[in-house]
Amino acid sequence: MNNCEYQQIDPRTLPTPTPTPHHGPVGDRPEEPKGKPSRKWHVFPGKNRFYCDGRIMVARQSGVLPLTLGLILITSGLFFIFDCPFLVKHLTSCIPVIGGFLFVFVVITLLQTSFTDPGILPRATPDEAADIEKQIDNTGNTSYRPPPRTKEVVINQQVVKLKYCFTCKMFRPPRTSHCSLCDNCVERFDHHCPWVGNCVGKRNYRFFYTFIVSLSFHTAFIFGCVTTHLSLRAQGGKGLVFALQESPGRYPLPLTAVELVICFFSVWSILGLSGFHTYLVASNLTTNEDIKGSWSGKSGEDVTNPYSQRNIFVNCCSVLCGPMPPSLIDRRGFLPADESVQTAGADIELPDLANKSEINVVGGPSQLAPPSPAPPSSQNNSSSA
Repeated sequence: MNNCEYQQIDPRTLPTPTPTPHHGPVGDRPEEPKGKPSRKWHVFPGKNRFYCDGRIMVARQSGVLPLTLGLILITSGLFFIFDCPFLVKHLTSCIPVIGGFLFVFVVITLLQTSFTDPGILPRATPDEAADIEKQIDNTGNTSYRPPPRTKEVVINQQVVKLKYCFTCKMFRPPRTSHCSLCDNCVERFDHHCPWVGNCVGKRNYRFFYTFIVSLSFHTAFIFGCVTTHLSLRAQGGKGLVFALQESPGRYPLPLTAVELVICFFSVWSILGLSGFHTYLVASNLTTNEDIKGSWSGKSGEDVTNPYSQRNIFVNCCSVLCGPMPPSLIDRRGFLPADESVQTAGADIELPDLANKSEINVVGGPSQLAPPSPAPPSSQNNSSSA
């Protein structure tokens, strides 16, 4: 029988794996304290940023969201400071109440659109991806063959093509598209809006629609109030220049004029955008489908929109008033223990010390602890074994 050397290992002397910082697309993710399970948003594969322990998610490229919020705050602030006191004195005290309600509603819907999961689909696991490839290649051929790009399904007697996403390793469900900026597949993908800094999809489209509609009312209301303010000051043939000179905040430049210009150029674009999305809601279409002409028959095929209920009221209710679908990515869920060790960058397989109190170090030095010296004959015997 060959001679073997054993050595007792103290679990307290084993090296502790040191977590390595995450070098993915999100750089604002703090490391979890040792011994605490990691959450899934720490290793989220898309290009998103997370705040408040994963409760809030935004796109990595925030776009012009700060500009959008800044214009709303500046315009509303100038209105409440310089226009409301004059209009309350000469017209009615309801003006600041209406303006305040619209301002609060606009800001809330903007933040909901920007910080809500738009309907991201979780990527397929390696086992799921392998199973999809096996279902596609059922000929028994063991050689690798890329899966086809499309797959046909029938929805309301209309053939719909599903495309395979090579990033998420799955066939995208109907009306789903992959956003290149966020690197995610989004359900009922409408578009990626830089003004809100997020994708607009199944879970936040209603917030986006109410945001642009309420912003239209808010901008038009401020524009009308500023125009009324200047008109009252210009009564008696004094003219617009005199009204601007007499308005508050005229140094170093007439702030009322700045407010008027911002609202004038904003109201037309916002009203046009609101009208376009009202048409989409009434037709149960998305911006992506309308731009591509998916159901317009541009390609010569006899196609109709399979998602439309052929009724404007029913379409509006299904898009805006349906129950909020749950988020599917479970970003605040905990990773399994084995995945937590792998994502921490630890490639060392530790022994199960709960069941084994001793480790066999036959035939050479151990990486965990050096063996006690053995006679040459014992080492030779061990090596031959």
